[in-house]
Order: sequence, then structure tokens, then C-alpha cells
Amino acid sequence: MSSALYVLILAGGSGERFWPLSRKARPKQLLSLFGKETLLEATISRLDGLVPAKNILILTNADQEAGVRKLATTLPPENIVAEPAKRDTAAAIALGVGWVAARDPQATMIVLPADHLIRDVAGFQKTLRTAAAAARQSRELVTIGIQPTWACPGFGYIEMGGAVSVAEAKDGPGVYDVTRFREKPNAELAEQFLRQGNFRWNAGMFIWTIPAILSALQRHAPELGAFVSRIHGGENFVKLLSDVFPTLPKISIDYAILEKAGRVLMVESAFDWDDVGSWTALAKYLPDHGQGNVGNTDITLIEAHNNLIFSTQKRRIALLGVSDLIVVETDDAILVCNRHEAEKIKHLVAKVPTGMQ
Repeated sequence: MSSALYVLILAGGSGERFWPLSRKARPKQLLSLFGKETLLEATISRLDGLVPAKNILILTNADQEAGVRKLATTLPPENIVAEPAKRDTAAAIALGVGWVAARDPQATMIVLPADHLIRDVAGFQKTLRTAAAAARQSRELVTIGIQPTWACPGFGYIEMGGAVSVAEAKDGPGVYDVTRFREKPNAELAEQFLRQGNFRWNAGMFIWTIPAILSALQRHAPELGAFVSRIHGGENFVKLLSDVFPTLPKISIDYAILEKAGRVLMVESAFDWDDVGSWTALAKYLPDHGQGNVGNTDITLIEAHNNLIFSTQKRRIALLGVSDLIVVETDDAILVCNRHEAEKIKHLVAKVPTGMQ
């Protein structure tokens, strides 16, 4: 088994939930929400010392390719590829598997989203080293489980089974059998998961050897497995990408593979994590202006409570007698919405002019 480690970063989000700051060509992972670095740049930086730059691959889409290339300057240009069509995570990951297999058919591969907030780099790398060791030792598929901090109904959950010993990672975080994957629960069921204590959030991070994932694809998703084999077999990558990829099944990797696999392992995360999936999730990272109001700019408030204000123009924003609002100002748009309706922003985006989406 090769000791080579590769990372596939999935960087093709739609850019709807943070509108009007985010757009199709500049989604969350290309924004600087937490300092000077964008989330994509931070994702790449976290891999320093774990994976060489030449082994980091990014899969994005045509709308965002230019923005990704502008940011990912430490990677070889050929390590960035744009999907010609949206086919969900199973097809995207299959493309990455073929991409890695063509370079090293015995490598271990890590799949990471580009848009998560993780600040504990040492803990992150320790977790991934343990996961890679577990994947090599067991020849099984491995995922990362996040310790829930609240009963979130918006995440998928992993039900943990018994502990698994990993010889190469005795001092690493815990490794467990996965009993099953659970879909996004309602609020009551999420509370039950939290009380039981053996459930973890599914963060969409996966680790496996190329032989293990190729075998799983061939068994459970033969069309995807055949696509990987064609890339691995040396067929023209550009032609396969343009002609075959758009015809692949549109299905998530969870449905296509993980929920069907005979055995999956989970490594418990030893790092902080937040997917910061909406304006309301960003609130705790913005300066506090009192009475539940947060914002990144100067604010004047009278009888105003629990509002979130974000301005790229850094103008003073004044609020009088209003509560539970999200107010976002960019150079060409202003959003005002009830913070309890934040999940519906994507429906609003569909109604604004195409050039502003």
C-alpha cells in the first residue's frame, strides 16, 4: 500500500445563503468572512505539513473557476478542474478518485469541503492522520464525526457503534464503527440524538484508500465505478470530463455509497468546527453591539434588538424600533429580512436579476 496522501477539496457551492455578499461566481468559500483569508485559502493552509501542495486537488465549477485559481496560487494549475455540470457529490468524488488513481492507484485520499471554519489546525491534522491510518489498516471507508454542540436539525447524523483499535494511531482521537447514517432529523429527534450521546454530526469529510473506494463504487454505483476506471485507464481526461461527466447520476455520496457500504468507520474530531451555513450562523463571530445586536460596522440603535448588520461599505447603519432583522449592504444591493426566515434567502435569490445572483 502506497503511503502517498492526496486531498480533494470540493469547492463548488452555489453562493445563495450569503446573498447579496455571495454570488454564483463568489460563493461562501471565496469570501473573507473571518479575517483576511477566504475559507478556501484557510482550507488549503490547514493542509500545510500534512499533504504536499502537488497532492492537493480542487474541484470547482465554471462559474467559480477564475475565482478559485486567483486564490489557490500555491497549487499547480493542473490541480484545479471545473465541473462542466452539477452532478452532486458522488459524481464529483468519483471524478476525484479517478484523478488520484491515475497518479497513484494505491494512494490514500481525503475529501474535504472548502467552506468550513476550523481554527485548531493541530487537532485537525491529528484527526486526519488517524483517519488515514484507519483507512489503510482496515481497508474500509472512513468519515469524520463532529461532537454536536446543540440539537441541530439541519445536519445529517452518524450513529456510533463500538470502538476500533488503530495500531498506527494509538494516541489519536477515537475510531468507531458506524452503526448507520441518519438523515437530517426534525427538532424533536435531534434532541433525542443529543440526549443519547452516541450521535455525531456528519461534516462531509471522507478518507479512504483508492482500492477501497473504487471497489465500493464498482459494487454500489457501477456507472460511477466505470467512469473512474476509464480515467484510471488513461482515456483522455478532458474528453471524459466534457462528454461523460454530465451524464453521470445526480446523487450524493452518502446515498450512493456510504449508506450501502457493509462497514464504515468514523473518527471523532479533535478540532473545532462550524459550517457557518447562513447569516444567522455568522452572528456569533461578529462584534457585539448590545441587546442582541451584532454587526461588522458602526451602528446606531434605539429600541432595536437581536439584529444582524453586515456592510462591505462600512457605512454607519441606524436601526429604530426593529427586532430580529438581517441587514446586509454591498456595493450593489441591500438585503433586509427577518432573521427567522434566513433559510428562504435562496428563494429570494431566484427572483433577483440574473446578473446579481
